[in-house]
Amino acid sequence: MTHEEKRAWIRLVVAVLSYAAYVGVILNRAGGGPVPAVPYAAALLWSVGGSITASIVAEIGMAIVNPGASRAKDVRDREIGRLGDYTGQSFVIIGAVAAMLMAMVGWDRFWIANVVYLCFVLSAVLGTTTKIVLYRRSFPQW
Repeated sequence: MTHEEKRAWIRLVVAVLSYAAYVGVILNRAGGGPVPAVPYAAALLWSVGGSITASIVAEIGMAIVNPGASRAKDVRDREIGRLGDYTGQSFVIIGAVAAMLMAMVGWDRFWIANVVYLCFVLSAVLGTTTKIVLYRRSFPQW
């Protein structure tokens, strides 16, 4: 498994776990009441910050465990990275359009923020999953 594939796995796992933790906190705070009434901003910011921190710590741990691993990127690594990033960006666009439409019709800020966050997570999941699949299978030759 290449260094870049390991990074993709780390980012996939961290994205899913941090979003699941965020949803768990929000639903726990709601306690059966209306979800939009829950104070979400701090939990969302902690979730994003924790996700970034966990990714960095996991990648440092990966480097410590395997210090001799090559971190050189070849053409295949760059192409896989580019295709994964392009694929994942589709959800960023979907989230931006959804947030714009939700704001235009006057939806609550809770829903707008959570749709944007969900789309960021889906972008990370789709992009890293694309990278993992391409590392496991052959890269398409156009």
